[in-house]
Amino acid sequence: MKRDIYNEDHESFRESAATWIERSVTPNAEKYIQEKSLPREFWLEAGAQGMLGLAIPEEYGGAGADDFRFNAVLTEEMAKVGAWMPTCVGIHADITAPYIVELGTEEQKQRWLPGVASGEILLGIGMTEPSGGSDLAALKTTAVRDGDEWVINGSKTFITNGYSGDLIVTAARTDPEKGPKGITLFGIEATKEGFSRGRKLDKVGMEESDTSELFFENVRVTDAEIIGELNMGFVHMMQKLPQERIACAIANTHHAKQILAETIQYAKDRQAFGQSIGRFQHIKFLLAELVTAVEVCEAYMDKCVAAHAEGQLSAVEAAKAKWWSSDMQNEVIDHCVQIHGGYGFMNEYRVARAWRDARVTKIWAGSNEIMKELIGRELGF
Repeated sequence: MKRDIYNEDHESFRESAATWIERSVTPNAEKYIQEKSLPREFWLEAGAQGMLGLAIPEEYGGAGADDFRFNAVLTEEMAKVGAWMPTCVGIHADITAPYIVELGTEEQKQRWLPGVASGEILLGIGMTEPSGGSDLAALKTTAVRDGDEWVINGSKTFITNGYSGDLIVTAARTDPEKGPKGITLFGIEATKEGFSRGRKLDKVGMEESDTSELFFENVRVTDAEIIGELNMGFVHMMQKLPQERIACAIANTHHAKQILAETIQYAKDRQAFGQSIGRFQHIKFLLAELVTAVEVCEAYMDKCVAAHAEGQLSAVEAAKAKWWSSDMQNEVIDHCVQIHGGYGFMNEYRVARAWRDARVTKIWAGSNEIMKELIGRELGF
């Protein structure tokens, strides 16, 4: 079925993104796995190619593309490389940068956004805490007023880009009496005294993505580091979560689509009992089911992208997209591993790494159980 949400400008940008990825990213993919992180050269090259500042206004060094469909195109192309790429770049450009673009002061925009667009300032977002998980309202990191400063204490965990990030948009409790209405966002630079990082976390998959714990021990900041309004951090996060979830959903869908395409080719090439394994009815029917599942999911994702580009995507629609796409992704790639047989369990095969990488998508950006809770509440329960 022909897709209809992208025009010639979007497809031209797709070609540019694909060319950059083929030239600069794919040849280094194995190195990124071994190093368990992305070198600064990766970010600087991405910035030089205009891939990090799509939604950043031109006066701050970005492209000023006020159309989320460009972000979606880039996410699709990155997902073909691996789940790690739209994760790392997405956290930086699509999830964290909008807080500064839309909520930052003029001084903050001038101070941070040019470096964000160029790759000189790498972003992370400090929401999740060791004891909180998906319950953002229960965070324990505190920011206590001391004269003209705020003193921040606490910790965050599972922070993508945390080990190498230069600026962490951090949620802290500024009024312990107000619950969710007492949370504020701060832009904390990694050079601040009292800020430290734990080791790179040893994850099941996504070795290329550096993920770490962050610690704040009497970190002092001023009102100049507050992003958005005082005590409105929870509201700001809730407003931004639909974009995070639809970005995840796009990546999930096109990661699965790419691995399935490679598996179909494998089923054509692999011989058993005198014929390609794809000719066996079970595998032929299974692949027919998987292709249909991916294309149906893609159709819903396209509707969500179009809605978000018009500012019409609701939190519940984004929740549906996030949980459905991650379930589909995991089911499709699990079958792809089975079709590869023993080779599918070898790390040297992309399908094996994709299988490991995909599992976390049912957990992050709000677990799938939380997504179903949001959908259920919309039904009146």
